[in-house]
This record gives sequence, structure tokens and C-alpha cells, in this order.
Amino acid sequence: MASLPTLPADTQTRADALREALATRVVVADGAMGTMLQAQDPTMEDFQQLEGCNEVLNVTRPDIVRSVHEAYFSVGVDCVETNTFGTNYAALAEYDIAERNFELSEAGARIARQVADEFTASTGQQRWVLGSMGPGTKLPTLGHITYAQIRDAYQINAEGLLSGGADALLVETTQDLLQTKSSIIGARRAMEALGVTVPLICSVTVETTGTMLLGSEIGAALTALEPLGIDMIGLNCATGPAEMSEHLRYLARNARIPLSCMPNAGLPVLTKQGAHYPLTAPELADAQETFVREYGLSLVGGCCGTTPEHLRQVVERVRGTAITERTPRPEPGAASLYQTVPFRQDTSYMAIGERTNANGSKKFREAMLEARWDDCVEMARDQIREGAHMLDLCVDYVGRDGVADMEELAGRFATASTLPIVLDS
Repeated sequence: MASLPTLPADTQTRADALREALATRVVVADGAMGTMLQAQDPTMEDFQQLEGCNEVLNVTRPDIVRSVHEAYFSVGVDCVETNTFGTNYAALAEYDIAERNFELSEAGARIARQVADEFTASTGQQRWVLGSMGPGTKLPTLGHITYAQIRDAYQINAEGLLSGGADALLVETTQDLLQTKSSIIGARRAMEALGVTVPLICSVTVETTGTMLLGSEIGAALTALEPLGIDMIGLNCATGPAEMSEHLRYLARNARIPLSCMPNAGLPVLTKQGAHYPLTAPELADAQETFVREYGLSLVGGCCGTTPEHLRQVVERVRGTAITERTPRPEPGAASLYQTVPFRQDTSYMAIGERTNANGSKKFREAMLEARWDDCVEMARDQIREGAHMLDLCVDYVGRDGVADMEELAGRFATASTLPIVLDS
């Protein structure tokens, strides 16, 4: 059995201090990483012939990565994100280096840790490291990769980040709720294996369409993710602050846990020189100051297109500000991939469609036994049209492989139905 990696001796102490800071005052994180790395024009040799794999720079050009962290700490941010957005199975597998997950994760965290400690010592202001866990390039909900495979890979990712000195784990830019869950569970398993508890932050990405990439509304994301024990939920990437406002308003009214926001510098404008992000530093600072006041944010920062100057002005406006007290009024409910359904209905009862139950419906059972999966899905859709609020799914039948049947049908129902699924076994 391979031995577990070791942690820096003061990991828990730093993590506890960060948790206390997030609970009492506004903490400021950094901004864009990738564009600042690319601006230093690394060579193909720096990339080890893996063009565009920024995470390889953690081992070949730590000086470049270090310089980005230094630029952000120099303008006064409280914490920086590690250069590990792509140290996950799906992204690294595209370069045929999936086995370097732990190595690159640990190296990225170690660089950020060293810079954070230097600034802590020189300024007397505690600086922290957020271990970035990106979404990868495969969507498990659509069958691109299995949940178990990426969950286990995210555990390795998180163990590397913690071993390198991360003070928190940031599951960020998530686009698929099943991928998000795999990241969170992988991070939790890493903490359990290493005997440490650090803040676990989850940041989802809502597109200009008003939903996540696969169509999930912010309410579905909150209902699905908050029960997993995350310490904070928020938004990052895809849009600027203007497009995030209503989603933050929903979170402020319904989330029981602290909130974060790391927007892009506006919506990108395509030019001959590539994408240009138009939001100025004062405009980002104005927006974040408003969000802190109106929505009670605990963690703010920037994403694509934001620079040290953007964050310098955010720091001037909000760092150290007491968190605006919220009084959330969450409504209990269940979520599908697409929407949340409150347990309290306008009608006098909640209707759970029972026709997709192998024990209660002969028609459904026969379709299942004959592997007529499309017919099974159509039966679910019939119940949606007839007004069901949720769908019961039971595949239990003597002599059948219930696990295989449930995987087949639950996966199909998740994308074919907008309703929450009641797994009945």
C-alpha cells in the first residue's frame, strides 16, 4: 500500500484562521492566472512540448508562476489560487500525462505556499492559498467519463494540493452538477485520508443563458450542493458582475452558507488581437463593493481578464469590511439536473409519478426487461406532461442486475426529465 503524503505542520492552524476570517470579514482573492502566464511568453521547451498546459510550468518555470502570485500579493490580496486549474484527470489525459496529477498539483500549491509565507513574514498580514480544482473537459452527466473515475482523480488532485500547502480547496468553474459532486466528494475523501479539515469552497459557472452549461438553474445547484457540506458557494467565470447579480440575489436569499463572487472583467469582445475584456478596474471595484453590501459576500476576487490593478482597487474598497448580515429563508426541496422543486406545492399535495416502477407498472417492467430504454424514458415524459412534481424510479426485479439497470435509466432520466428523481430501491 502506498504511503499517504505528508502535510505542512501548520496546515490546520492556517486553515482555521482562514475559516475565521471568512466568517467575520470580507476576504479578497486574486484574479486571472492563465493570461498572466501566457503574457510571459513561455517556450515550447517550458511546456515540455505540451503547448498550452500551464500546469507543467509549475515544475519547469516556477519563477513565472511565482511572479504571478507576487503580483497579486503585492496589491494586497489576502489569498491566491494555485496554478492547478487543469490538474485533473480529464484535462491532463488530453496531454497523455494523467499520471502527473499529484506531482503538478503539489508543485503548484508549494509555489503559492512559499510566496504566501514570504508575504506573511514581510508584511505581518496573514496570506492564504486556495487550491484550485478545475472542471476538466469531460461531462459525466453526458457520459463522457464515469463519476467514479473523476471522483478518485479529484481525490489525488486534492491530496497534492494539501500536501503542497493549500489552506482551502476551491472547486471552481463547475458546469456539470455531477462533475461538481465528484470534485467535492474527492476533496472530502482527501481531507479524511490526510486527517485535516480545510474550507471547501464551491464556485459554479452560470452562462449568459442564465443557467449552467447543461441547463442547471442556480436554485438546482444550491439544492444539490449545499447538503454535501461545502463551506461556501458562489459564482465565477463566464460573465461579468452585471450578469451575476440576480443569481447572487437568489443565493443571498436562500443559501445557509457564506457566499463568494469572482466575475470576469465583463463579457469578452473579440478583436484582431483576440478576446478583450472591457470592464475597468474601478467598475469591478464598484460592483464588488455593491455585492458585498447587498448580498453579504465573504470572498471576492476576479476571473478572466482581471489584473492586479483590478484587484488592487477591489482591495481598497472592501478588504477587511465586516460581512453584511443576511437572513436567508431557504425553502426545502429536491433538485433535478435543471431545477429545484419546493416540497411545498401550490396544489394540496405533491405528486410523485409511480409509473416508472418495475414493481408497480407492467408496461415499464416489460420495456426494461427488453432494454427498450427509449420507451422507459417516454413513460417518464408522459408523467411530466400529466403534472407530476417528481418521478419515482424503481428497477428492482428478481433475476435482474439492479445496479446496471439503475445506472442505465437514472442516467437517461437525468437529462431527459426536468424533474427530480426519487430513487426507489
